[in-house]
Amino acid sequence: MNRFLAPLITCAMVLGLTALFGPQAAAAAGCKVDHTVTGQWQGGFRAAVKVTNLGDPVTGWTLKFTMPDAGQKLVQGWNGTWTQSGSEVFAAGVDHNRTLATGASVDLGMTGTFTGANPKPTAFTLNGVACTGSAEEPPPAPGTGTPVDINGKLQVCGVHLCNQYGRPVQLRGMSTHGIQWFSKCYNAASMDALAQDWKSDLLRVAMYVQEGGYETDPAGFTGRVNGLVDMAEAGGMYALIDFHTLTPGDPNHNLDRAKTFFASVAARNADKKNVIYEIANEPNGVSWTAIKSYAEQVIPVIRAADPDAVIVVGTRGWSSLGVSDGSDESEVVDNPVRADNIMYAFHFYAASHKDPYRATLSRAASRLPLFVTEFGTVSATGGGAMDRASTTAWLDLLDQLKIGYANWTYSDADESSAAFRPGTCNGGDYSSSGVLTESGALLKNRISTPDSFPTG
Repeated sequence: MNRFLAPLITCAMVLGLTALFGPQAAAAAGCKVDHTVTGQWQGGFRAAVKVTNLGDPVTGWTLKFTMPDAGQKLVQGWNGTWTQSGSEVFAAGVDHNRTLATGASVDLGMTGTFTGANPKPTAFTLNGVACTGSAEEPPPAPGTGTPVDINGKLQVCGVHLCNQYGRPVQLRGMSTHGIQWFSKCYNAASMDALAQDWKSDLLRVAMYVQEGGYETDPAGFTGRVNGLVDMAEAGGMYALIDFHTLTPGDPNHNLDRAKTFFASVAARNADKKNVIYEIANEPNGVSWTAIKSYAEQVIPVIRAADPDAVIVVGTRGWSSLGVSDGSDESEVVDNPVRADNIMYAFHFYAASHKDPYRATLSRAASRLPLFVTEFGTVSATGGGAMDRASTTAWLDLLDQLKIGYANWTYSDADESSAAFRPGTCNGGDYSSSGVLTESGALLKNRISTPDSFPTG
């Protein structure tokens, strides 16, 4: 079975637990969960959920899982006390099964409704601890596994993004296009290809706020973002949640929306190791002082739920550190955001932004932690011919400075910045030369080269 989202009708999961807690639970324990659909009809389904305790006896347990499809609702559950809060479903033991001996199982069941593709549940936990497949499953050896396996929870150290070992790392990956327009491009097959064939470290999730995005359906778009975070996590990739403000250019126009959105996604994803927050995509027509004010109001909202998260702050002039407005990095260096564990965004389009922009980035990199959360191989319009020489110069510079990047875009948009030829997302091939544009072929070649993640 594909390790990403698949239709619930085919879902059969075996997961495990590294630690249980409860009134009589020991520190070392484990479990597995088998989830199988036993019936399906128009708009509804019935599922069996079997929980097996692989560790020490436990008394008092609660199973939790997430329904990625915002349209899925619990209707009825049995052999436990069932509840739902948002997309999260809970089943707690009752008198006759609240104690699970070593090797004992409990059979639960539920019925529910769904809309859309009816994806399978994710993120099974027992008593708050994520299932992993066996008791006391050891972590991967240093230097092996997925990008998230190796690097763990990220942090900012000095001017670098650093891994769990405190060593500077460079994440290389792709950005979605607007998820309101290109949702068909982001599915099990495309995420599998990005993680396995492209060997991407990072998926940037571009959630437009205006332009038919978040403001039209806050709950729906929040659910879509969380679903993509889960898919990135399943592939061992980091997820950069992009609050994609563009028009109007002053992020303060969306201050209340940003607080609502980030409070929700930070609370939901706080326990994950793979989430980075980008709080304003491309501020434009606005001063650095106003951008800084916005950041210093939104960051505490994230910190309240996720105190250790890396947060990326947009900069003036479409996140050019002010260069596109005739300024430079000095305004940020002289008046930085008052917060820890933050980075500053820098964007470029290789055919439009050349030596003056590269010079600014080079100077700023010695003073500020930078992340190129978006760049293109073409002009700033997203179109025109790919500038291979300028793109190569940029990527070589980013590699040299260990600055992470996400390319615009992992989509089949009818523009030369897209990685795929138009119509690609109607099929299941996201890697072969026949579906890649010139830009896509170049980026896949760069991203798929081996990472150099230090672990000592």
